[in-house]
Amino acid sequence: MPLIAQLKNKKLYIFGVVILTMLLTRGSHLLTSVSLPDASFALFFISAILLKQPKWFILLFGFSTLVDIITLSLNSSYQISINFSYLGLLPSYGIMWLAGVWVGKQSNGLDAVKFSLAAVASTLAAFVISTQTYYLFSGRFPNHSLVETMQYDWNYLPSFLAYTAMYLVGFWALAKASSKLNFIKSPISHTA
Repeated sequence: MPLIAQLKNKKLYIFGVVILTMLLTRGSHLLTSVSLPDASFALFFISAILLKQPKWFILLFGFSTLVDIITLSLNSSYQISINFSYLGLLPSYGIMWLAGVWVGKQSNGLDAVKFSLAAVASTLAAFVISTQTYYLFSGRFPNHSLVETMQYDWNYLPSFLAYTAMYLVGFWALAKASSKLNFIKSPISHTA
C-alpha cells in the first residue's frame, strides 16, 4: 500500500477513535447508563497533535455540534444552549487545537513540561472563553456582570481542569509508553 494511502487510513482510524470517544463522553447520557466526563476539550488538543490539518478541526467541531443538537432534541434537560453563546466553543476548541498543533511541532512534544504547560494554559483559556460566552451571551443570565460570572465560574474550574487533565495525562502516558516500546511511531513527529 502506498505511503499516502497508509497515512490517510491511519488518520481516518484516529478520527474514528476520536469520534467514538466523543460519543461515549459528550453523548454518554444517550449511549450508556454511566455518565462519563466530557472529553471534548482534550480531544481537540489530542486530535491536533495526531491529525494536524485544519480540515480535521472543522470535521470535529461539526461533529461535536451535531452531537449537541441531537442530544438536545432527544433530551430537553440537557444543559446546553444552542444559541449565539454556543459560538464561544469555536475559539475555545480552537485554542485547544492550536496548543495541540504547537505540541505536535516541537522536537520533543512528549516532554512532560512542554506538554503540561501547553495543556494547562490552553485548558484555562478555553474554560474562560467557553464559560464567559455562555454566561454573557446565552440570555439565561441577563443581570450578571462579568465579575459575577467569573466568580461563578470558579466553582466549575476544578472539575473542568481535572477531567480534561485526566484524558490528556492518559493520552500522554499511552503515547510515551508506545513510543518507548516501539509499538507505534511517536505521535509527535514532523512526518505525518
